[in-house]
Amino acid sequence: MEEAASSPERDARYRIVDLALDETSVVRRSPDVEHERKVAIFDLLEENLFMPVGSDGGPYRLRLSVEENRLIFDIRLEGDEEHGKVMLSLTPFRRIIKDYFLICESYYDAIKSAAPAQIEAIDMGRRGLHNEGSTLLKERLSGKIDMDFDTARRLFTLICVLHIKG
Repeated sequence: MEEAASSPERDARYRIVDLALDETSVVRRSPDVEHERKVAIFDLLEENLFMPVGSDGGPYRLRLSVEENRLIFDIRLEGDEEHGKVMLSLTPFRRIIKDYFLICESYYDAIKSAAPAQIEAIDMGRRGLHNEGSTLLKERLSGKIDMDFDTARRLFTLICVLHIKG
């Protein structure tokens, strides 16, 4: 039993304790999107597994930004000391993010007036795209940052939020 307590999954050193989005290019968001952003950050900070490869551990402060079609993970230690940056091209995410935005728009429209079965069908599609984006994020970060699927899901939500432009 003692071995499980020291595994990375339970080790407080391998977690994000603070997260910020670079919102310099973000415009005013709808209440639905703002709610999703807040929930994703809250849930992520409550429970996550975040292990930069080769790191001795944090806990970590993470700043996500988008610059020149690249997603930047600016990783810092709890005292704000620089730990490293990981950059990913956003090109592989374009189609999924575009489709995710379209289905989210349909979902938010449907919950106002559609039948429950229609809302459920749209929501299943929305969750499927979200899972696809989360899996792609885990794959693209492989060898750079290891994380569990729930952490990848919440980070994918925040990546989508960073894509909302005027």
